[in-house]
Amino acid sequence: WGPRRRSARLLARADLISELPDDLLLLVLTRLHCAATAARTGILSRRWRSLWPRLRRIVFHDVPFRSLEAVLGCFPLPPPAVSLIVIRLPKQDNRVPKEQRADDEARVNSLLRAAARLEPEMFIFELPSELIEGSFVVDLPCFHRATTIMLLLSSVVCSLPAGVEFPALETLSLSYCTANIDRLLSCCPRLRTLYLVSALAPMVEKVSWHCSWFVAPMFGVWQLDSLELKTAERQGQLPSLHIHASAYTSLFVILHGGVGTFAQELEKHMIAKFSVLELHLTANGHVFGALVFHILGMNLIRCATQMLSVDLQTSEENEECTFDCPCEPTGWRSQMISLTALEEVEINGFGGDDHEIDFLKLIFKGAPMLKKVIVKLSDGASSS
Repeated sequence: WGPRRRSARLLARADLISELPDDLLLLVLTRLHCAATAARTGILSRRWRSLWPRLRRIVFHDVPFRSLEAVLGCFPLPPPAVSLIVIRLPKQDNRVPKEQRADDEARVNSLLRAAARLEPEMFIFELPSELIEGSFVVDLPCFHRATTIMLLLSSVVCSLPAGVEFPALETLSLSYCTANIDRLLSCCPRLRTLYLVSALAPMVEKVSWHCSWFVAPMFGVWQLDSLELKTAERQGQLPSLHIHASAYTSLFVILHGGVGTFAQELEKHMIAKFSVLELHLTANGHVFGALVFHILGMNLIRCATQMLSVDLQTSEENEECTFDCPCEPTGWRSQMISLTALEEVEINGFGGDDHEIDFLKLIFKGAPMLKKVIVKLSDGASSS
């Protein structure tokens, strides 16, 4: 029994984990999701101390600001293929004294340069407002390999020194900071996605936004062709949202998408308040009422629209609407949508068909504040 007990004690004391290959140990450190925690494993043995600077995913959560640059300096140069650097600075209970502001501004710039030297594929940097007093100016360094950069920098002005480029950048997110967007975009030749959160532009008087689709969202037979937002261009004019859609039965068979997809795509592009909704519809012989009420039923549109304009555009390629055509879902004529802000309706190209009359009835029923209705007949419609 004695030798067996000694053998068991020796086995218990043996550091079996440290005997694993480096690649496996690096996987263990990566699973910690924190570079500071990974560095503390160095107390286990000398071997662990040399491992954490080889991490490909470097994540700092709540590491003291003044320690970060020194820690980044522990990573070897030329750097390994770093896939991710995340720096989230801890919030502070008390404001930093004003006399330290310039010092911290210099440290932030130095920290950014230290991160850029490691050439990550993805870089995330969050600087809480509690850390600074007033505003900072930081010079964005070159991130040659980065495909994604996300910056949450409260009260920070991002400057771009001459020669700075982001040749691989595809996704850029800027939150609560200011930058020269034109200059920034010129440095990102491959940029595909730009997120701006809390952009401040107090002197802007006119905004327009146009979007069209190569593969369009669908609602039944309706294809969303394009949409456009416009602010008022002259005194007395209201900001407007323009939606262009066309109906094609053949497209329904191939590209049919869910109802949610159509609505979600519209909501995603409503970046400004508007009062006028203009619908330019090429019906091609199909019923349009269900589509219009689907759009009017969206919260952002129902609550904001004061004027509705429906322009029914003619087409030489009218299709025959079948008995069970998706353009006319069951129950659309019995919908009740409260359009409490709607005061004016204008319809151009009205043909007088039963479904068009039913559409008008629903508008009258749901708009208690309606003051003015203009209906212009199509060329082929009878005035009787």
